[in-house]
Amino acid sequence: MAKTDALSIYISDDTTKDKLMETYAEVIDMVQTSTVSTSIKNQNLSGDPQAGSVEARRLATSVSQAYGTARAAGAGDMISNNGVTINLDTDKEIVEEFEMKDVELYGIPSLMEKRAVNQAKAMARELDRAFFTEAVSAGSSVTLSAYSAIEDSLEALIQAVETVSNDNVDGVDRDMLVLTVTPAVYARLAGYIESVPNPIDGMANMETFHKVRVFVTHRQTVDAICMIEGAVAQPVIVKPYSAERIPLNKV
Repeated sequence: MAKTDALSIYISDDTTKDKLMETYAEVIDMVQTSTVSTSIKNQNLSGDPQAGSVEARRLATSVSQAYGTARAAGAGDMISNNGVTINLDTDKEIVEEFEMKDVELYGIPSLMEKRAVNQAKAMARELDRAFFTEAVSAGSSVTLSAYSAIEDSLEALIQAVETVSNDNVDGVDRDMLVLTVTPAVYARLAGYIESVPNPIDGMANMETFHKVRVFVTHRQTVDAICMIEGAVAQPVIVKPYSAERIPLNKV
């Protein structure tokens, strides 16, 4: 956009009008939604992150034996831990450079502080996307083409996780599950909920669906994900920094 001409001020040739000075207002910061992954990732990890790795311990489910088995064997069953080691091996950095003249004349005296806030938001975005990428790649797909109604599709997805049985779980209570959906799916779910007359609390509202907590995010690549809270662990160590002068010129 061209600068605005002055009305009665001319440059030295007395013919060409001068340009009015531009005034810089606030810089428009990047606007982002808050993270979802922070609320549902596994925070119960063992070990020291400073050592380079942590462990999510998973103890196998107990199995009953005939009465007297332990007495005859002289020992009880060993407890099995099939834990998962998580290596902190993805290193990232955000380093931005400013000329002092830019900081002083750009119009925002607190430009560096604002950039620090922006960088925190950028980090949150990357962590969210990494979380849902892992959830999709490590999870099992469920085809719900047989269901046309959104409430039936989501209920079938919930039941697919609710009935999981392995060495660690034998079914999962719904209050341990979370459901993450895209904005489009959330809109359909909201339409269904709003159509239900006087929905029972805890059965159908904007925060829960059939006793399962619901989160909406645009950062996942599938329509809906149902998982056990804490099923994905992505520990993060953040090292903050402060502004420093670096000797790159003689000025």
